[in-house]
Amino acid sequence: MAQSGTVQPMPRISGQIIIDELIRNMELGRLELGYSILVPCIFSVYLHPDDYARLTSVQDLLQEDAKRALSACLAGWNAGGGLLRRNAPRKACRTAANGWWIGLFADSESTVPPGDVEIHSELNDRAQPGYRGTKTTLIERAPSVTSARVARDREHTRLRSGPVFAEIRYQDESGRQTYLVTQNEVSIGRGGEDLWVDLALYTTDEVSREHLRLRRDPASGEFKITDLSRNGTWVNSRRIAGNVEVSLPDRAEISLAETVSLTFEVRHD
Repeated sequence: MAQSGTVQPMPRISGQIIIDELIRNMELGRLELGYSILVPCIFSVYLHPDDYARLTSVQDLLQEDAKRALSACLAGWNAGGGLLRRNAPRKACRTAANGWWIGLFADSESTVPPGDVEIHSELNDRAQPGYRGTKTTLIERAPSVTSARVARDREHTRLRSGPVFAEIRYQDESGRQTYLVTQNEVSIGRGGEDLWVDLALYTTDEVSREHLRLRRDPASGEFKITDLSRNGTWVNSRRIAGNVEVSLPDRAEISLAETVSLTFEVRHD
């Protein structure tokens, strides 16, 4: 006789869980200064697409409630004299900008399970020296990159024949690399089995599968850059707007999610 099993319900995310995780992320993402402690004020919240679809109609109310909770938490810390470190005086907590920014997004990279939430935070919209931002999740997830993936990605980033328009030097987890730009459009990111990128980086999932795109104008030789990522792209230490094509200097330092840095240089020979 066949045995019947109990079907376990799918886990569901709640607004309270998201708010609790925002507060936890704010505390984990703090940056201590000489006389105060900066806490993140910019939060990108990623949900499984099913969870996002269920909450999208009330996201304005959720964001308003979350901002109130963050403000109350910050006020509570400061009312108690600020955060205390062992054998050190208390320091007041503050943000680098006025107010909070909280964005809800459906996970497009199939990394957030149902019932989970992944939060990426920043102190401000401009990179802080030595500060990489903070990522928190409900469920710890191990990286899925394998040595076979590295070999495949290195093959994907093979040099092409033809004139060289620019050179990109970088170092990821596979070592120092040089990529010669011989085409008018270059996609850059982690890539994946179902997503081709021209320059595949071996790094953490802070870098998106397709993080940015470079485009060369054949008539002028000028390069432009578009940020397509979750966690941002910086050009010469300034964060560029997402999904907007901007001019790229002939020589530039490009930071992907403050995780991998690319040295870009146009070749004039």
